[in-house]
Amino acid sequence: MTKEEENLFQENIRAVQDTMYVIGGKWKLPIILSIYKGNKRFNDIANSIPKITNRVLSKELKHLEDNFLIKRTLVNEYPVKIEYSVVDYTFSLHDIIRPIEVWGKKHKEKIRKEL
Repeated sequence: MTKEEENLFQENIRAVQDTMYVIGGKWKLPIILSIYKGNKRFNDIANSIPKITNRVLSKELKHLEDNFLIKRTLVNEYPVKIEYSVVDYTFSLHDIIRPIEVWGKKHKEKIRKEL
């Protein structure tokens, strides 16, 4: 491998690592999908995702907000409400999420057949 090819390979690895940092893990994509489907409040999001804890949800919401994939809005009522929404930038994930979904379904079928 030439030095140029090695540099390109390393750059590609860093890009994948950066992507996985932002959307990787068990909870981030389900949270984004939950909000996209209309769950705006913390408890609605929590109730829509089986087995997620409030602590994890809180941490992941903050991470997604810090990476500009969701927006947190304070609704000035009494009591004050917090709502989450996807932003236009979130839709840039569409080309990533759909193939992951398709692969996940195929993989599940393969595992079932192998058992």
